[in-house]
Amino acid sequence: VQLQASGGGLVQAGGSLRLSCTAPGHTFSQYKVAWFRQAPGKEREFVAAVSWAGVSRQYADSVKGRFTISRDNAKNTVALQMDSLKVEDTAVYYCAADGRQAGMSSRLGDYDSWGQGTQLTVSS
Repeated sequence: VQLQASGGGLVQAGGSLRLSCTAPGHTFSQYKVAWFRQAPGKEREFVAAVSWAGVSRQYADSVKGRFTISRDNAKNTVALQMDSLKVEDTAVYYCAADGRQAGMSSRLGDYDSWGQGTQLTVSS
């Protein structure tokens, strides 16, 4: 499935931003979806995941309490609401999806489709 991530930008520390991930032409409800991020010089890391129906969610400890992942299957969209942003949240954010197995996962290898990434820069 081809994913499109959008919503990145420049924001001051303490601010908020909302990322969106869509899959035009696909029934998104059949996929588990997650957000990952990659900062310069670092490996890609897990941020948040949501199950097929949106009932279950999982977060990295670094974003727990500040980020919220949600999905609207009727609109084929998964969003990542990011609040209380920190400079260390600066990274390229990628949405990922997988339709092979239900549930959710924090592992990169469990996702077979990736969006192009959207840049988030948090200034101090």
